[in-house]
Amino acid sequence: MRRAVDKFKQNNKKATFTLQLTAMVDMFTIMIVFLLKSYSTSAVHITPQKGLKLPHSSSYTQPVEALKLVVSLDGIYVDDKQIVPMENGELAKADTDSNDPDFIRGLYEVLNREAEKSRDIAKENEEHEFEGKVVMQADSRLAYGVLKKVMYTSSMAGFADMKLATVSFD
Repeated sequence: MRRAVDKFKQNNKKATFTLQLTAMVDMFTIMIVFLLKSYSTSAVHITPQKGLKLPHSSSYTQPVEALKLVVSLDGIYVDDKQIVPMENGELAKADTDSNDPDFIRGLYEVLNREAEKSRDIAKENEEHEFEGKVVMQADSRLAYGVLKKVMYTSSMAGFADMKLATVSFD
């Protein structure tokens, strides 16, 4: 037995130690790919307006780049500019059309201008096309009737593709 141990020591001294990095590189590559796939970022940032309480949702989709429409208790905003003022989530009678009570005139005018601007850009730039998309942030305390009027008016202006911004459950 002693002889076998001595022979093993002699053979071990002759051999040089080589480090096998292949397995470690494979492991790090797999980890990097996993982390890159699981890390989700979006170029679109949706920041809720101050005092706005968004509804909760369990579904999740990536946000899209679109016109920002905010319906809060104090007014309707398009791209952070107040278009139609509201009192405690209620529209004034003067803001709606007398012939069509679901039609909000001020909102239509602004959205129609935005649609025309986008269509003009699409005529000049082949890569851009008007899709009629709106990301709507609506306060969860609003009555459905107000939201219905906003959606109706938006679709009349050419913005029929509406996405509702919500807060996801964690």
